[in-house]
Parts: sequence; C-alpha cells; structure tokens
Amino acid sequence: MAILVTGGAGYIGSICAEVLMEEGHDVVIVDNLQEGCREGVPAGAVFYEGDIGDRGILGQIFHNHSIEAVMHFAADTRVETSMTDPGQFFRNNLANGITLLDVMRERGCKKIIFSSTAATFGEPQYMPVDEKHPQQPVNSYGESKLMFERVLDWYHRAYGLQFNALRYFNAAGASNKLGDAKRTITLLIPVTIQVLLGQREKLFIFGNDYDTRDGTCIRDYIHVEDLARAHLCALDRLDEYPCGKYNLGNGRGFTNLEVIEAVEEVTGKTVPFAFAPRRPGDPVVLIASSELAQKELGWEPRYNRLEDIVASAWEWHSTYPDGYK
Repeated sequence: MAILVTGGAGYIGSICAEVLMEEGHDVVIVDNLQEGCREGVPAGAVFYEGDIGDRGILGQIFHNHSIEAVMHFAADTRVETSMTDPGQFFRNNLANGITLLDVMRERGCKKIIFSSTAATFGEPQYMPVDEKHPQQPVNSYGESKLMFERVLDWYHRAYGLQFNALRYFNAAGASNKLGDAKRTITLLIPVTIQVLLGQREKLFIFGNDYDTRDGTCIRDYIHVEDLARAHLCALDRLDEYPCGKYNLGNGRGFTNLEVIEAVEEVTGKTVPFAFAPRRPGDPVVLIASSELAQKELGWEPRYNRLEDIVASAWEWHSTYPDGYK
C-alpha cells in the first residue's frame, strides 16, 4: 500500500515510516522540517519538503503517487507555546489539517490515521483515562487536536472518510536507527539525557507541589516503536472500525522524580536538577487505559518497563549526541 506520512521526518513519524517500510509498504513523506530532520527520513522513502497547508505540494504528491492512506503526524506540539500563541496551533493543527482532508477527498483517498494526544482530556477526573473520559483541554494544543478529531467525525458522516485517532500518553525511547532529534526537545527523558551528555547544564522539574506521591507530575510513558505498531494495527482494522478513537499508553504512571531515578539506574550517572515553577496547562496526572485498543485493534505494548524505554533512548542519544549530524 502507498501511504503518505505527514511529519514523517519528525520523531514519531519517522519511526512509524520505518516500521511501515519494514512491513512492505511504499512510503511518501511530507515535512516542512520545522522540527523534523531530513536525515531522519528512512532510506527508500520518497521525501517532499513542504507544508500540509500547501495545496500545491499536496496536489503534486497525490498526482505523482497512488496514495491509498494517510498517517498524519504533522503538528505543533509544544504545550508552553500553545498557551502564549494559540493562533499558531489552530492554523497548523486544525486549518492545515482540513486542507489535507480536502485534498484527500478530491483525490479519492478515504483512509487516515491521526496522531492525536492525551492533552484532549485536560485535567483527569478519574484514572486510568479511558475513551469515555470527558474531553476538556486545558491548553490550545489539546484543543486544536480535539477540534480536528471532531472534524474527522463530520468528514466520516458526510463524506465516508475512514479514520482512527490515536491519543498518546508520552512517547519515549528510540529505534536502532531513529530517535528524538527535534530542534526543540522538551520531553523529560531526552532532556534528562542531554544533561548527562553535557548539552544542558541542569534539568528543571516544573512544579514540586502537586498532590502526588513526591509532589511532581505523573505521566504514562509508551515506547515509540509500540506507537508505530499501533498505527499499523489501526490501519489494518479501518474497514472494521472506520471512526475509532483509542488511547495508547502502558497503564502505569511515573512521577518526574521516578523518571530521573530510572535514568540514573540505566546510565549509572547522577542527574543534576532543580525545581522550577509549574508550567501553565500541565495536567497533574495522565495515565491511560488502552483496553479498547487491545480489544478492537489487537494491539498491546511490548515495552512495559520504564527502564527498557529509557535504555533505548540512552543508547540512541549516546550514539547520536548531536542528532543526525
């Protein structure tokens, strides 16, 4: 199958493209390289540098390739920025996404797997968070993703679009070749590793006065290769579940301090860190229930130990301390 991967030079998109190619699919990637890296595009994939809001380049891609499905990763994701510049997030994550859907419809492509986020839920009302949980985002990043989920619902009803939206709970880790080489790395595990590699002076933990077991935020970490496999499962089951929404996580939560302890255990090094004020828009706890994805998509995570996830990230960043340079 010929599959267009938007944002396929980025962290999750590139590894998903890698897995797709291992499974024998033809992969076409479009990425504006705002955060992605050209060197992260898997060998053998066709690459276009451009923006998904550009009808011209999308038309060129669909004209040149018999695209049968789209995996949509292209988005702005930085929560802090979404609180100060929401317009950027609604333009890129919502308006440009609608442009993508309209070009797909014009070209007769009716299958899409959408990279959504746990940020659509906002502050959890119960744990673990399942698909029935109310969606009340506390930042414009989550709001933009939720709005696009609703657009997908309407395109399914009106135009017969088949979609699955996959809501992630903190992607982490790396494959053998590919990892988190974004220009702006904000996720806790790679930032902690950068400190150990001497690329940052100190790690800052945002908030130590939350109502948790050690005062720091709790997150559910999932290995990026498990996420990539979930996309394949979702694509394979589209005919059976043509408008699905699934939460993806390990079902266990770790505090920020527990993540630091895991990094120290894996590396044998001490992480220098300091506490900083809370960041606006950060939920206290996010832990996923992935029971629906396991039941309907036949997916389950292979990496269940936080230490194994950290070890894969440490190995990649140690091998590529400056990204792909």
